[in-house]
Amino acid sequence: QVQLVESGGGLVQAGGSLRLSCAASGSIFSIFRMGWYRQAPGKQRELVATITGSSNTNYADSVKGRFTISRDNAKNTVFLQMNSLKPEDAGVYYCNAERAYTSAGLISNAWGQGTVVTVSS
Repeated sequence: QVQLVESGGGLVQAGGSLRLSCAASGSIFSIFRMGWYRQAPGKQRELVATITGSSNTNYADSVKGRFTISRDNAKNTVFLQMNSLKPEDAGVYYCNAERAYTSAGLISNAWGQGTVVTVSS
């Protein structure tokens, strides 16, 4: 089992910043890729950013230049620094772990419970 716990969401004014954190636990040896997805009300969940263990990153076009994803492999933690936030960035942000190698075997995909980001205009 892999448990993902997000933190750092909250209410911020447009133009402000937030930093999200996600810690993975559960007898984990390594995680191939970690990332952030978000879901706005009435919309499908969408990719925000991902990062591999070798620090290869991928960003949605809508957040490039404003968001930065990073991770601490030793602590199985991923971060999302969000700057210049816009109202359209609001939603529930979910942490994802892809291909986690654990003492119980390979976990192909795991999700956190989500943290809410609200951006006021």
